[in-house]
Parts: sequence; structure tokens; C-alpha cells
Amino acid sequence: MSRCDFKVVLLGSEHVGKTSLVLRFVHCRFNADIPYQNTVGAAFCAKTMQSNGKDFNIGIWDTAGSERYDSLTKIYYRGAHAAIICYEPSSTHSWTRLRHWLQELRCVEENCKVYLCGTKKDLLDSGHITRAVDEDLVATYAQGLSGHFFTSSKTGENVDELFQKIVDDCAADVEIMKNVEVMRLQIQKEEEAYRARSKQYCFC
Repeated sequence: MSRCDFKVVLLGSEHVGKTSLVLRFVHCRFNADIPYQNTVGAAFCAKTMQSNGKDFNIGIWDTAGSERYDSLTKIYYRGAHAAIICYEPSSTHSWTRLRHWLQELRCVEENCKVYLCGTKKDLLDSGHITRAVDEDLVATYAQGLSGHFFTSSKTGENVDELFQKIVDDCAADVEIMKNVEVMRLQIQKEEEAYRARSKQYCFC
């Protein structure tokens, strides 16, 4: 029986690179030649990571960024331990919408850990795009949150560091870990009961 110890949701406007961020982290790839496609609702993937020598299964929900899916996206916030809110430094619209995502998230999961993620660092570093979101503004806004990372899904820069920070923070949270242990124990009992039933009805 599968389980997710920590639930992470990705929020942000369309075109900011949420799906590319997940693909880089989970599959270590960047699909530069594939045409852009909107995520409808949300896409799910998982990866096992370690913190302090312990394994944790991370469930990641990549949510739709289009405004027409706002009402649908909210259902994926429930039970989230952490949220990554992405913005593109060259897009003031993505930064303005970031505040909308945070407000909606807090209405559903008030204690969810929130991390800001500036995307497409490689394009900014190479001069292909120009910064439109002031760095000091971002730094000030991030002070009340759990962290801020500037990533490149193309090169992989800071992607693993972002997710490792999330796992380490969740693993260090006493309340979260209490729930993780309860869930693990419940799943263990269910698996043992299933094996017992299977053995009882085995005619081999």
C-alpha cells in the first residue's frame, strides 16, 4: 500500500514553469522542445527523499495556473504540509498573482509551510529576459515565509536544494511527524490485516 509522508503543492500562474520544476526534480530532465500545455486541475507525482538518515515519500501536486481553474485548484490545498509558490522574475503579473495564491492557500491550510520560487534563472542570467520584479521587494515579502529559492529547471540549479529544504523542515516539525507516525502505523496494520486475509483464503 502506497503512502505520502509529506504533501507538497505547487502554485503559481500559467507559464511560470511549475511543471518543468517538477520534471527536473522528479525525473532529472528538461523538455525544452515540447510545446507548452496547460495543466488541467492538477498532476501528481512522488519521490522518496531522505532527512537525517530517514526515508520520506514526498507527494507533489502540480496545480493549474490558469484563472479559469481557480475553483478546482483549491481542492488540492487540503492537507498540504508545504506549498511552493512560483513566479517569473520577468513577469509582474506572476508576482501579483502570487499574493492571490498565498491568500487562497491560507484560507484552506493556515499552517502550511510556504516557499517562494523564482523560476527561469538561466534565462535571466543569460540576458534572454529582464527582471521586472524588484529583488528587495521579493526579499521583504519572503521574510514571513519559510524560504525563497531562485531556480533553473533547465540547468537544475537550486531545484534539489529547494525540495531538500522542504523535507528537512517537515521532518523537523513535531506535529507533522506525529501525524506521519500515526499514518505509518495505520498503514502497517492494514497491510498486516490484508496479508492475514490473503493467507486465510489461499488454497495453494
